[in-house]
Amino acid sequence: MTQEVIFEKLWKEYVKLTPSAKKVKDIFEKQGNTIYNDHIAFRTFDHDIVNIEKMATVFLKAGYQEIGDYHFKKKHLYAKHFEHKTDKNAPRVFISQLKTNELSQKAQDIIKQTIAKIDVDSLDYDQLIFQGRLWGDISYDTYNELLEESEYAAWLYVNGFCSNHFTIDINKLDTFESLEEVNEFLKSNGFTLNSSGGEIKGGAKEFLAQSSIMADKVKVKFDQGSYDITSCYYEFAYRFPMANGELFSGFVAGSADKIFESTNMKK
Repeated sequence: MTQEVIFEKLWKEYVKLTPSAKKVKDIFEKQGNTIYNDHIAFRTFDHDIVNIEKMATVFLKAGYQEIGDYHFKKKHLYAKHFEHKTDKNAPRVFISQLKTNELSQKAQDIIKQTIAKIDVDSLDYDQLIFQGRLWGDISYDTYNELLEESEYAAWLYVNGFCSNHFTIDINKLDTFESLEEVNEFLKSNGFTLNSSGGEIKGGAKEFLAQSSIMADKVKVKFDQGSYDITSCYYEFAYRFPMANGELFSGFVAGSADKIFESTNMKK
């Protein structure tokens, strides 16, 4: 599967879960901009059958390679980012996983029972990033138990394997020169920004400034009824030149930590 096919398919799945994404893209295009994707991100568990390495399978086959890794102690997360070996314009890929052994025994048991429901024999790792929730029906009580301990775990339990955000490359916009301008434009069009750690995370000092809108809420069917739960969100990134003149290409853990909270139900 080529990278073009991968990202086209991911976008189609993403906008189904994130109605606001198409609205955001449309209002930027109406201003005369062509939208370029800086990166996409995925979430998973640190289990052997669905960990970062398994999630990255399709990208590695499409010419990507691992570039950096990141730790998020308070959220019990570990992540890696990947870039295409030859195409510098290809979107970066950011994959995080929950370090389940750092959670309570109760949460660990829930996650083990959830993963046990996956039909391993029919797993196609070239398709894993598109397959959503592989463990079938879900419990609202279980969701809330996970939510008390980890927003990330609860979100993943409901949404499964999918791109949790796309990211507009602000450097390549024609009618905006800064992330501040972008944020004001978004707010003037009725979108709510993630304000955790400030509306802008990072800046010139870190060589990367990021912002995001809060995730859409979609109706999810549980065994006890249907409830509105956060799905996915849109992010915005502006990259600054380093001493060698090249734009910074990595990520900043302190900023990404706050971006994760774009899907928080408690916000």
